[in-house]
Amino acid sequence: MKKSLVLLCVSTILFSCKEDKDTTVAQRDIENYTIEQFMDNEAISGGSFSHDNSTLLISSNRSGIYNVYTIPTKGGEMTPITASDSTSYFANAYFPDDNRMLISADGNGDEISHLYVRELDGTITDITPIEGAKADFYGWSKDDKYLYYGSNKRNPKFFDVYKMSIDGYTSEMLYQNNDGMNFSGISEDENYFALSKTVNTNDSDLFIYNATTKETTKINETLSSNSAQDFSKDNNTFYYTTDEGSEFSYLMSYNLDTKEKKKVVEKSWDVVGSGFTSDGNYMVVYVNEDGKNAIEVLDTKTMKPIELPNFEGKSITSVRFSDDEKWMRMYVGGSNSPSDLYSYNLETKEQHKLTNVLNDAINPEDLVTAKVIRYKSFDGTEIPAIYYLPHQASAENKVPAMVWVHGGPGGQTRQNFSSLMQYMVNHGYAVLAVNNRGSSGYGKTFFQMDNKNHGEKDLQDCVEGKNWLASQPQIDGDKIGIIGGSYGGYMTMAALTYAPEEFDVGVNLFGVTNWMRTLKSIPPYWESFREALYDELGDPFSADSVRLKRISPLFHTDKVTKPLIVLQGAKDPRVLQVESDEIVAGVRQNGVPVEYVLFDDEGHGFIKKENQIEAYSRILKFLDTHLKNENAPIDGETSSEMIESETK
Repeated sequence: MKKSLVLLCVSTILFSCKEDKDTTVAQRDIENYTIEQFMDNEAISGGSFSHDNSTLLISSNRSGIYNVYTIPTKGGEMTPITASDSTSYFANAYFPDDNRMLISADGNGDEISHLYVRELDGTITDITPIEGAKADFYGWSKDDKYLYYGSNKRNPKFFDVYKMSIDGYTSEMLYQNNDGMNFSGISEDENYFALSKTVNTNDSDLFIYNATTKETTKINETLSSNSAQDFSKDNNTFYYTTDEGSEFSYLMSYNLDTKEKKKVVEKSWDVVGSGFTSDGNYMVVYVNEDGKNAIEVLDTKTMKPIELPNFEGKSITSVRFSDDEKWMRMYVGGSNSPSDLYSYNLETKEQHKLTNVLNDAINPEDLVTAKVIRYKSFDGTEIPAIYYLPHQASAENKVPAMVWVHGGPGGQTRQNFSSLMQYMVNHGYAVLAVNNRGSSGYGKTFFQMDNKNHGEKDLQDCVEGKNWLASQPQIDGDKIGIIGGSYGGYMTMAALTYAPEEFDVGVNLFGVTNWMRTLKSIPPYWESFREALYDELGDPFSADSVRLKRISPLFHTDKVTKPLIVLQGAKDPRVLQVESDEIVAGVRQNGVPVEYVLFDDEGHGFIKKENQIEAYSRILKFLDTHLKNENAPIDGETSSEMIESETK
């Protein structure tokens, strides 16, 4: 597929030089920043080069929601392309030979995305206008006259592959998906289609469909995780990652004529992505290295890495090349630095920093760099975690802490910048982001360790994370809470329900509380993944329903005794609003302080700055009240009177 380089921007997050008093150098004061200051950081994504390499097409939330902008390749002011104040728009790509732009948007978080074209005259056209149908951009044809996209307009459960003329926007179907396959790539001659079929949450079968012979060939020979990456420019070789015979995924090649397989790249961590540049002179390889992206750009003639710029402690997290392969754009950041966009000319070695996304009011030295730590769980299993310790913490100034649980269940908290984490840490809360058993990135054995024991062994990993925190000299072991979103929200509720005395407060962001309802109501376009979810979590239509009810916090709210805040988007198609409505009502019957924050214009996660400011400030106020015990009720005023439900 021309110009379709795999871009992994992984979907999921300093100790100051304190001298002791004997040196007579006092610890530097750390400024506490408001949530408005933290949210005045800018988030940038995308970065498609125009056909003449003069500008890049990007998305930014500088207006409060995401809109599309252009920015000169050598630096300069951003020019707004969309000016929406309600629906977020995201950049996909410039058209190959002119300045038309392909962009996408859904309905305020409902995940029903459409493709739009920003025409040369500035008008914006929906080119996939079927109501209720999703459309995803797949790439451009080799001759630059067509774009490929996937849509479930024929069958809501399955995505077919279409080819659309860039003149007139008429479409033809290239592949009809009748078997629940997932499209994963197309060769430039349009003869070979890479298709995958999910077996379970770790393993998938990989196939090549030959459009000429109508034959479908299975690539993997054993049960393993397999993922298509790219086709060679001569259409003779297919590249894919697999963990066959290994704990971690590595890159393989498959000769489409001889069926010969060869190992191309193997690391001590997962190779999670790979792809060729437009003319095939470079191959980009992404590695998930202990929760951080490690990127190599290989010269395909030698398969040796080219030298990339050094950013002194920051990481290159994503790259993309111009069509002529003369320019590369890079995102550069870290756990203590939001990612900035850079351009780099491979011929002249000139480099330009295009953005400065950290709010100028924030001193970078006040932000905290995460540390990767490991601790032993109840059964001896080693659990990796990412640790943020406030600068102001010490044995003499102990701080409260939060155990952070990622979404998933098979997600991973990574060493990326998180405004919410840095906001909490800046205000004196340590954060331990636990990658409990079942998390991705640490080998397939670890990944599968939570199958059908969710809310049990993985919850114990979180409890042991709390115990690790309590053993640290800088942490107040009597003030430790738990926080998480989506599956992490479920883990928050499981902790308050099944281990009610372990954590002092809970922060539940759009968490599952009734597994039977959630698993029965998954969106139709998840059909190809449904059986794998049932295999890992349980089938709600079978005897598994007994266990699913047992591990669903909604049915055990009488056990909750600690303060709780719940945050939810009304348009969430994955965790329905009713999940949060009911858990709040159930816990309130116990007389427990409960705060409920509902956003009527958000989906699964909060994307608008106004809503993020509201959500994060409410979280901190809740923690200050119930974990730090600041602003405690005065005599005669009960907690339930202080904290009322609020909708927005």
